[in-house]
Amino acid sequence: MSASSLVAEAVWKAIEDTRSVTEDQLSILHFLFGKNLERATRIVDQRGVKRISGEPSGRSIFQVVGESRRKEEYPCFAENYCGCYSFFYDVVNKGEQLCCKHQLAARFAASLGVCIEVKVSDEQLALLLSQL
Repeated sequence: MSASSLVAEAVWKAIEDTRSVTEDQLSILHFLFGKNLERATRIVDQRGVKRISGEPSGRSIFQVVGESRRKEEYPCFAENYCGCYSFFYDVVNKGEQLCCKHQLAARFAASLGVCIEVKVSDEQLALLLSQL
């Protein structure tokens, strides 16, 4: 894990522990993620993050609303995957970003405890995951 990722993890953990974010934490995250953090906070402010949890397993995936007029929802695992174009282009292909704005929004919303929680059966969650 890179030094940047370790710093980000420490900040996310601190936010999760208090369910609030300080100016210093925002400054660190902004330094690490730049404009993607600003976009992610807009998504969180607009309640654009759903955590879909299967029952009884408790496994989950996020669905994060994009900022385009179409309001597409992207399947997302906050730490390592998003179904958006930017994830594959900027994160995987070019390696210019640590993660996309949807991953950041999912992580931010989860850390603050402000996700829209959706419960489905494990079978429904498996069907959703099979479409990735």
